[in-house]
Amino acid sequence: MDNIIVEMNEKQQRFEVHADDEIAYLQYRFYKGDIALMHTFVPGKLGGKGIATALAKYALDHAKENNLRVMVYCPFVAGFLKKNPEYNVLVDRQYTEGGK
Repeated sequence: MDNIIVEMNEKQQRFEVHADDEIAYLQYRFYKGDIALMHTFVPGKLGGKGIATALAKYALDHAKENNLRVMVYCPFVAGFLKKNPEYNVLVDRQYTEGGK
């Protein structure tokens, strides 16, 4: 899936990808001026297409563009950050799982 389009659904507080009559998403919440990245869900038939990576990148780019610090509770996003350390400057370490 080459051109993955991510949309921000403010009403449900999640970043979404719509494909093949399915919705993949990264749930977020706002807390103390930060954006908390809570949970990534990709339906089975959309797996392996880079959608979760696109969601994580979009969410982190959104945070950067809006001067938001990021709280990471989603294990997928935590793994994405390990592979993409250029985003680590956005992370609010005080509220990240494990404080790391």
